[in-house]
Amino acid sequence: MSRPAKITIDLSALRHNLQQVRKMAPSSHVLAMVKSNAYGHGIERIALALEDADAFGVACLEEGLQLRHAGVSKPIVLMEGLFDAHELPKIQAQDFALVIHEAHQVELLEQHPSMSPLSVWLKIDTGMHRLGFQPEEAAQIYQRLMKCDAVKKPIGLMTHFAEADSVNRTHTLGQINLFNEATTGLEGPRSLANSAGIIAWPSAHADWIRPGIMLYGASPLSGHRGVEHHLLPVMILSSELIAIHHLKKGSRVGYGGTWTCPEDMTVGVVGIGYGDGYPRHVNNGAPVLVNDKPCPLVGRVSMDMLTVDLRTQPQAKVGDSVLLWGPGLPVEVVAEHSETTAYELLTRITQRVRVAVKDDHPVNVD
Repeated sequence: MSRPAKITIDLSALRHNLQQVRKMAPSSHVLAMVKSNAYGHGIERIALALEDADAFGVACLEEGLQLRHAGVSKPIVLMEGLFDAHELPKIQAQDFALVIHEAHQVELLEQHPSMSPLSVWLKIDTGMHRLGFQPEEAAQIYQRLMKCDAVKKPIGLMTHFAEADSVNRTHTLGQINLFNEATTGLEGPRSLANSAGIIAWPSAHADWIRPGIMLYGASPLSGHRGVEHHLLPVMILSSELIAIHHLKKGSRVGYGGTWTCPEDMTVGVVGIGYGDGYPRHVNNGAPVLVNDKPCPLVGRVSMDMLTVDLRTQPQAKVGDSVLLWGPGLPVEVVAEHSETTAYELLTRITQRVRVAVKDDHPVNVD
C-alpha cells in the first residue's frame, strides 16, 4: 500500500474555471498563467487541458520548452523575457513571445537584426515597482522596438497591478490611469488585468487578461473564497488516519508539547506533514475534514505527520479519509490559519506526494 498523502487534480474544475473567466471578460483574449508548474498543479497536464485558452504565460525559457516538448502549440509568453543572448536561438526556434521590461533586453534584440522577428510585450511599471519601464520612458522604448528588425509588429503593451486584491481602490485606479496616459498614441494590444483585476476591475480587461490563481479555484481577493466567484478547487489535498490514540487529560501532543489535552480524549495521526508541503506553522485549531466532518488540528505539524482532535468523530478508525483542502475546505481557509496565501500553499506541494487526475471530460492529446 502506498503512503496515503496525495493530490487529486480535477481537470473538469479547471475547465469550468476557465469558462467563468470567459464570462467575466467575454471580449478579452486569455493568457493563462501556468508558471511555477501551473501553481503546483502540473504544467503539462494543465496546459493540455486548457485547450480553450488563447496563450500561456510562463516565467522562463525552461518552462516554455517544457510546454513545447509536451506538444503545446499555442503562443507562449516568457513573462520575465530573456536573460542573455544565448537564449535567443531557442526562443526563436520555438516562437516564444517576450515581455520586455529592461533596457538590456532591448539592446539584445537590437544587436540581432537578422534573426526572425519575435513577438514582444512592452512592460510598463505603473506602481508595482518590480519589473517594467517607467511611464515616461514608455514612448521612447516603444519607438526603439518599432525600429528593431528583430521585433514583430504590433507591439503589446502591459502592466501589472500591485493592489487589485485590496480595498484600496485609489492605487489601482491610479495605475490604470497612468498606463492609459503612458500608452496614449501607441498602437498594439493591451494587457493589465491579473486574476484580481479580472474580478474587481472590469474596466481594465482590455485586449488580453492574465488569469492565474483563479484558474485553480482560489480567490485572488483578500478575505474571499473562490466559490464566491463561482470557481471550483482544482487541487484536492488528502490523506488518511494512520493511527489513533486515546490520551489522558494533561497529555501533551507533538514536538515541544505545544498543545495539551483538556480532558481524556482521542487524537488521530494523519499521514501528511511539512515534508509533503502542508504548512508547518499552521495554527492549532486549523480545520481538516475527517470523513467529511471538521476536526481541528492540534500540536505542531511534523515532517511526515500531523495530529487532529477526534472528539467529534468517536467512530473514526485507521484508514479513514482526511481532506486537507479541496471541496468543502477551501485552501484559502488553511492559508489564513497559516498566515500565508493560497498561492504559496498550492505551489509548495512536494514531489513525494502522489498525484491522481480526475477528468469527467478527458481531452484527446494524441
